[in-house]
This record gives sequence, structure tokens and C-alpha cells, in this order.
Amino acid sequence: MKRFFSALGSDRDRAIFLLYATSGLRKSELLSLSLDDIDLENRLIIPKNAHTTGTTKNTWATCFNEEAQTYLNRYLANRQTDDKRLFPISQTTLRRIFRGTRKKTELDIRPQVLREWFCCQLGELGVPDRYVDAFCGRIPKSVLAKHYTDYLPEKLKRIYDNANITVGTG
Repeated sequence: MKRFFSALGSDRDRAIFLLYATSGLRKSELLSLSLDDIDLENRLIIPKNAHTTGTTKNTWATCFNEEAQTYLNRYLANRQTDDKRLFPISQTTLRRIFRGTRKKTELDIRPQVLREWFCCQLGELGVPDRYVDAFCGRIPKSVLAKHYTDYLPEKLKRIYDNANITVGTG
């Protein structure tokens, strides 16, 4: 992970990598985020359109770590566009970023691999599966989950911070 991260060419690319690795977002979810969806100070992501379709495959709320916050701050400080999207790039550009870095490093890392790594790391750090699923946008519709599990962003943030997930980019 560290070698792939080091081979990325810009703070934007490093912020994207770290957000995938530490938030559990799907490829399209990260690219569709707006600046208003990010609480940079509290390291929270709460998409404004979360669960508008009623499907379980939408992010409700997730977090990102301090490593991602550092590179996101650097990227935003030098950003030169009025586009309201957090990362105003296409899926094609994203694929080029990852493909070029894969060629340089010979490591097969893609956004989906980072999402899977995130889930495994949280599990190893003792986060219950239902919260790992919530971070990844898989909130179950079962009676038990609806009535007995607290998915408030503040609770998710506490659970996330207690896990202390890191990529080790330093």
C-alpha cells in the first residue's frame, strides 16, 4: 500500500487513494461527492442524497482518517475550480490514475481492492460487522437492525475513531 501510495503523482490522487482506503466508499460514490458532503474538521462524509432511493446500496455516513484529512486539506488548498464536486474528474481519469500507478509499481490496487482492504482492517480492529457494513453503505432493512442498532453519524464516528485505522503513508 505504501509503495503504491508513494508512486501517486499528486495530492489529489493521494487524497483519492486514502479516501477509498479509509472510508469504504464505492468508486462511483467517491466521485459523486460534493464539497458539501464532507465535514473536513470532523472527518465525516454524509452524502446529502443518502438513501433517497430506498436501496441499501447508498452510503449513509462514513468517516476518513487523519492521513486522508491531511492530503484532502492539501488538495483543497490548491484546487483551482468552482466545480462543487469534491473530485471533478471522470471515471476514465480515475482509471488512468490507478492504471498508471499499477504499471509503475506492478501492484494490482484498484478502488475495489481498497474497499475490501478497509472492510478487512476494520474487522481485524474489532469493529462489529454491522458497523463495517454501515460504513460501506450496506445498512440492513431487517427488523433487528432497524430497531436495535444505532447508526447515527456520531456513534459511527466514535466506533471509527476507536478502531484507529491507518494506511501507514508516513
